[in-house]
Amino acid sequence: MIGHSCDAAIVTCIDFRFQPFINKWIADNFQPRTYDRIAFAGGVFNLDFLMQQIEISHRLHHIKRVVLINHEDCGAYGEEGTDEKHAEDLKNTATRIKENSPEMEVDSYYLHLDGNFEKI
Repeated sequence: MIGHSCDAAIVTCIDFRFQPFINKWIADNFQPRTYDRIAFAGGVFNLDFLMQQIEISHRLHHIKRVVLINHEDCGAYGEEGTDEKHAEDLKNTATRIKENSPEMEVDSYYLHLDGNFEKI
């Protein structure tokens, strides 16, 4: 197999309500760069499983950046899903990525129901 690479991995939740906002953000802020899209219920909620996926993306596609996007009113988080909890999880995930791959650039966002992306 011929080697191939992309610029980044973009981590999102699967929630259909937010896909139009995420797709527009990618089109407005990330094109024409290439990316692996990693989508799980809860976004960064399951850190260990997410880290496996990021490591695979890094190993196979040589990513140099990870974009983390969690969102308001996330069912995977349930009642624990406060703005503060999402911010904490996004920061902890970014820290863990940097510990594993210090050269990796990490951007974190909290997506509100109105489509506003808040940089964390």
